[in-house]
Amino acid sequence: MRKQVTAAAAPSCGRQRAGALLAARGARFAPRLDMPSVTLPPKENALFKKILKCYEQKQYKNGLKYCKQILSNPKLSEHGETLAMKGLTLNCVGKKEEAYEYVRRGLRNDLKSHVCWHVYGLLQRSDKKYEEAIKCYRNALKWDKENLQILRDLSLLQIQMRDLEGYRETRYQLLQLRPGQRASWIGYAIAYHLLGDYDMALQILDEFRKTQQVIPNKLDYELSELLLYQVQVMTEAGHYADALAHLRQHDRLINDRLSYEEGRGELCLKLGFLEEASDVYRGLLERNPDNTLYYRGLESALKPGDRFRSMLDIYLRQNLSKGCHPLFVSLKPLYHNPEKVVVIEDLVLKYEKNLRTIGQYYPDGELEPPSSLLWVQHFLAQHYDACGDTQRALFYINAAIDSTPTLIELFYIKARICKHAGDPLEAARWMDEAQSLDTADRFINSKCAKYQLRARLVREAEEMCAKFTREGAPPMENLNEMQCMWFQVECASAYRALHRYGDALKKCHEIERHFVEVTDDQFDFHTYCMRKMTLRAYLQLLRLEDGLRHHPFFFLAARSAIEIYLLLHDRPLTRESAANESAEENLSSKELKKLRSKQRRARRKAQEEQLRRNAEERRHQQARNTRRRKDDDDDEGAGGKEELLPEKLARPECPMEEAVKFLVPLRLLAADRIETHLMAFDIYLRKGKLLLMLQSARRAFCLDANHPWLHERLVRLARAVSERRAEAPLPVATVLEHKLPGLVGDDGVESFNETFIRRNEFSIQHSLAGARMMFFLEPSSQQHAISLATRLNDSMTDRCIKVSHCQSITY
Repeated sequence: MRKQVTAAAAPSCGRQRAGALLAARGARFAPRLDMPSVTLPPKENALFKKILKCYEQKQYKNGLKYCKQILSNPKLSEHGETLAMKGLTLNCVGKKEEAYEYVRRGLRNDLKSHVCWHVYGLLQRSDKKYEEAIKCYRNALKWDKENLQILRDLSLLQIQMRDLEGYRETRYQLLQLRPGQRASWIGYAIAYHLLGDYDMALQILDEFRKTQQVIPNKLDYELSELLLYQVQVMTEAGHYADALAHLRQHDRLINDRLSYEEGRGELCLKLGFLEEASDVYRGLLERNPDNTLYYRGLESALKPGDRFRSMLDIYLRQNLSKGCHPLFVSLKPLYHNPEKVVVIEDLVLKYEKNLRTIGQYYPDGELEPPSSLLWVQHFLAQHYDACGDTQRALFYINAAIDSTPTLIELFYIKARICKHAGDPLEAARWMDEAQSLDTADRFINSKCAKYQLRARLVREAEEMCAKFTREGAPPMENLNEMQCMWFQVECASAYRALHRYGDALKKCHEIERHFVEVTDDQFDFHTYCMRKMTLRAYLQLLRLEDGLRHHPFFFLAARSAIEIYLLLHDRPLTRESAANESAEENLSSKELKKLRSKQRRARRKAQEEQLRRNAEERRHQQARNTRRRKDDDDDEGAGGKEELLPEKLARPECPMEEAVKFLVPLRLLAADRIETHLMAFDIYLRKGKLLLMLQSARRAFCLDANHPWLHERLVRLARAVSERRAEAPLPVATVLEHKLPGLVGDDGVESFNETFIRRNEFSIQHSLAGARMMFFLEPSSQQHAISLATRLNDSMTDRCIKVSHCQSITY
């Protein structure tokens, strides 16, 4: 029902993704509402049926016309269920305020109507107020306890909100009311599975299977999926022997032979049947030699010894002779083992020397083509880049380019080396050189756009992306429709570096909306998967959604947004302009005239750029509206999501509240990252919440007690507590008095900072953190702090490009 209710508000890209699926389902997934509880006269009762039918078929104009006919009757002008249906229909055409007014009015007139409560719940659900919608459904069930449609809708919201206990209760009621339906049994079993009661889930599945007829020699895919789902439940319960026996017992009934063999291989490994496991994984590798999981399974089954050097020698020479440029990528997982890195380097250096002098890998070997030396140099450049030796990496890649200046892979690797060396402009230049050799290669084009964004060349990156986005649409808009989040993350970072905070926040909010859409798309599958018996895929989907916002794209976007909101809280854009004016007072008349001229040119260029963008946006919006009207003429008045305007985003009314919206998912799903708790501390520091600051600091302390950025927060926490101890309530002061010494000690914050500096004197990051806090505690120590922070000598153990680019959140 959800798709039809919220179709007006759904973005076009969401419709495209779900369109085929919804079309395949047909009328069975059309929304259903019961007949009114208050008996209407025959004529009006027929009209009410038409209202329901029009709503189900999305003929909203006709539905409103029939509502008007019923309500025009003076005796029925306050008929609650008709008013509620009118409100629900108005919501579908984008008139949200009127919709709520009519639904609430109808509910007031008929508080005992399950239809009115159901409609109110649908309205709340369309606004994603799921908790409120659940309350409405429960109120509806008070007046009609056995209403199947309301129970189904309630179960959908409960699984969407992961109210597993409530979901189990609702699925049990559905099973009692419809024991003959397969979905009733499957839903009840899944409820127990998600709650971790595997034995009960297996018992329910076994009871359900007893009611099913097995027809010999028939390809029953639904039964096959059910059997494999039972194996999954047994495996998660730790019943490996039972799961393997179950697989073997029902071998002929399982049609998905790939899943069968994968499950058998995994179970044989867990049970120690290594010989059988090796046979299984060898068979799987014959079927798909590119699946790395099969190699890992075979490795676990064989338990290989120390034949690494001889086998690596054969593998390297075979691939280098063939010119296999992903060779280094395939060996990169070995680079976590220093001993294997030494073996790799020793072998490849010998190849390079012999090929350069005698044209062979070994003196007694065969003569190799000249390309072998090229690919050896290509490999060595990547090897030394991974080892952090930029000079030698550049030496080998330059030698390869000099010999073959038309090979794209060489320029691509040189760009990577420059990027890792900390020169984004040079990296972008070489990547642009690579894409110029093959302008139709989307991979190289995408990489070039990414490198240009790293170099803050946003306009150039946008033009590069225009080569493979939809013609006639602005690239930025099309990339957002395609949910191209790598581009949006990099774009947000580039805009932030250019101090275009509104544009950066727009990209962050666009990414956040993508994740909201993915979360909402679950509604399409809660009933579909149980009906089609794709149970393993359904469980995989639910678990993916549970950890969705742990994804790196969301974390990067949320971190950027939080740090920008912190900056805007500390230095709003209006204050920045005042600061610029004060700085201009110190300029001479000639310098001021030059600055004004530069500012006018910049403003003129920005205005022209904005006019161009606005024109493109208008053209694209008109085209999008035309497509929307063509797709669904009944939704032409529907309202969409609030437009993200950079100017408005850069001037939020309450930056801290906006930052908290991004923080909440991170605290739930990225609690294992110390940056999450450090950002939480910074937010609560500005809000003056001492206990929440302490909580965030303690959580970060448990992850890394000696982290340099955490040290800065601990010092600021100790200073804040000492300054506000007197005004804090007694319970708060008591907690702080007992917990704070465990973080900063009992000797005072100055002593704590000095001890930290002495303990980490050979670390650049820790020295910087200690110096910053030295100046924070005592501003007169500025020179000493500067000398400490800028001390770079050979004794420092963390000297690298990555460390030089690190910085904590600006206070």
